[in-house]
Amino acid sequence: MQMEHTLSGTVRHDWTLAEVEHLFAMPFVDLLFHAQRVHRQHHEPSTVQMSTLLSVKTGACPEDCAYCPQSVRYDTGLEREALLDVEQVREAAKRAKAAGATRFCMGAAYRSPKPKQLAAIAEMIREVRALGLETCATLGMLTPAQAAELKRAGLDYYNHNLDTSPEYYGEIITTRTYQDRLDTLEAVRDAGLKVCCGGIVGMGESVTDRAKLLLTLANLPAHPESVPINQLVQVPGTPLHGMAAVDPFDFVRTIAVARLMMPASHVRLSAGREGMSDELQALCFLAGANSIFYGEKLLTTGNPDVARDQKLFARLGLRAEGAAEPGIPVHSEDHALVENA
Repeated sequence: MQMEHTLSGTVRHDWTLAEVEHLFAMPFVDLLFHAQRVHRQHHEPSTVQMSTLLSVKTGACPEDCAYCPQSVRYDTGLEREALLDVEQVREAAKRAKAAGATRFCMGAAYRSPKPKQLAAIAEMIREVRALGLETCATLGMLTPAQAAELKRAGLDYYNHNLDTSPEYYGEIITTRTYQDRLDTLEAVRDAGLKVCCGGIVGMGESVTDRAKLLLTLANLPAHPESVPINQLVQVPGTPLHGMAAVDPFDFVRTIAVARLMMPASHVRLSAGREGMSDELQALCFLAGANSIFYGEKLLTTGNPDVARDQKLFARLGLRAEGAAEPGIPVHSEDHALVENA
């Protein structure tokens, strides 16, 4: 195996499992060194993309994703909420922009949206775009026609995670197949939308499963523009509650390998940040993470508060993507912003 090829920072779509497993097995400090080197080849150092996530329709999802508190199959105490109206979403987007976010993501707990629901969300997208924010949506499975409708409304990104490896997937979800997810990604790409797609670490999967997840993502026809790496948020009432916590260094390794395999993508340090120390988050940024969700809530689970993120950015000398100075630009006193997303 020629290590120069795996560490070169070249955008590739021909990765082998042996190569990926070798990256996971590298000495930790060597892996981080190469991940940071490759990161600097493709991205502005010390900048982080700021996104905000709003649940526009909460709960009552018919799927059985074992990590998800929004599934109708689990008693998690989650209060169901109907689809928000357009004005509520527009006001939330205004607050997010004032607090420094540049991308606004809308999530709805659907297996697949119905025509009336999709039309309402298309109007939300138009309103958010009019504020000058990038737009992202996660609404479940899409047909090619639905993806095209969202593109016409001005949607920039569509999130649809693979979650884990093809082999481990059946242990986590039985109500839709891995191929269903790949078909949605194909529909999204064909519609000209940018793809946001990643997975979750800490669901009982093996290192090989993590390697196969990243292998699948990196060998797609085009790398996802955004790759969220989630740490499982354990919610009481879901089947995965009580799982052994993932080793923090193993989580950082996953970030670093994702950066090496998809060098031009934004790698998002996503769900699970609320339970991470500042030091662990700093290691993730060193490993090549350059995107976060910003605000006190992610769909239905917690996220670090705005003040903590502002202090962390100041301590590390990080700046929000597009900002001229270190820190998070805030233009308003109103910080009321928006699981595994």
